[in-house]
Amino acid sequence: MKKSLQIGGAYVGIIVGAGFASGQEIVLYFTSYGFKGVYGALLAMVGFSIVGMCVAQVSSRLRTASHKDLIYQISGNAVGLVLDYLLSLFLFGVAVIMFAGAGATLQQMFGLPIWLGSICMILLTVATVMMDVKSIINIIALATPYLLVIVSIIAIYAIATMDLTFVEQAVIAQQAQISSKSWWLTALLYMSFNIGVSFSLLTVMCGSVRNDKIAGMGGIIGGILLGALILLINFSLLAKMNVVIGLDIPMLALANEIHPLVGLLMTFSLLGMIYNTAVGMLYSFMVRFFKPNRPSFKVAVIFIGVLGFLASLAGFTTLVAKLYAVMGYVGLVLIIFIISAWLRKVRRII
Repeated sequence: MKKSLQIGGAYVGIIVGAGFASGQEIVLYFTSYGFKGVYGALLAMVGFSIVGMCVAQVSSRLRTASHKDLIYQISGNAVGLVLDYLLSLFLFGVAVIMFAGAGATLQQMFGLPIWLGSICMILLTVATVMMDVKSIINIIALATPYLLVIVSIIAIYAIATMDLTFVEQAVIAQQAQISSKSWWLTALLYMSFNIGVSFSLLTVMCGSVRNDKIAGMGGIIGGILLGALILLINFSLLAKMNVVIGLDIPMLALANEIHPLVGLLMTFSLLGMIYNTAVGMLYSFMVRFFKPNRPSFKVAVIFIGVLGFLASLAGFTTLVAKLYAVMGYVGLVLIIFIISAWLRKVRRII
């Protein structure tokens, strides 16, 4: 159970980055649909749990060392080649979003220039990626309980002090809606995007676990925790939509409304989750093309870090809206192959 909880915590830590913990993603994909966003959150919870279990168990059985090991086995050489390079590209893209998110968070909280916040996060991320994978996984798993506590406090406050009814807030929330897709398709695309984001590090992490049942339970635990966080953040934002609509970091605004100290704690939580995802994405991207134990690895990490800073200047909200929409469809294809591979394994056992 301890190992499963560690896997589940790391699974959450990989996914909950700048867009998720800040509330920006939750507004776009759930809260903007009003009450239907709650159904979307429950659907995403089920999806995260089932697919997380499948990825974890298949990776454990195949002893994967990178996403490349799994992708080519479950999808073949032709499709595998396309998915491999698309996934690698998006890993870099999400790392860039984390760098931009750090800049936006520090600007909103302390008034620092966005570029300075991004550089600080890049330096910390690059230094961590140069460590071994076990240390990275342990670091990522630690921040999840802290975020759950902070988000729970904000949710209780937001609901207890809401100015309008949920019905009135839902009408305001629809102004933030940028997609004409139905709530269930949006929720599925959000889930599939994040599976694509977490896929690489999850395969590395679970490939070293001997018992596939322990790995699979970790995936289920992580999915339930992710669903709980989506619901908590969604209710917090829906209760205060008249206050937070249009803000880059809405959860930080709510935390500051409670007390500046809570705002400071939320800032540390946001930066911690941004750091987690940035490390997970950059490490997964690097090990796809370079051997971690070679001198060229560190040089390449520094070079990619510089490229990431330049790309992050495009802006946090813009990057979230553009990249996530495309990645959702790539993630859906990936999920189909993952579940098919898991079902084949079950049939062989039977």
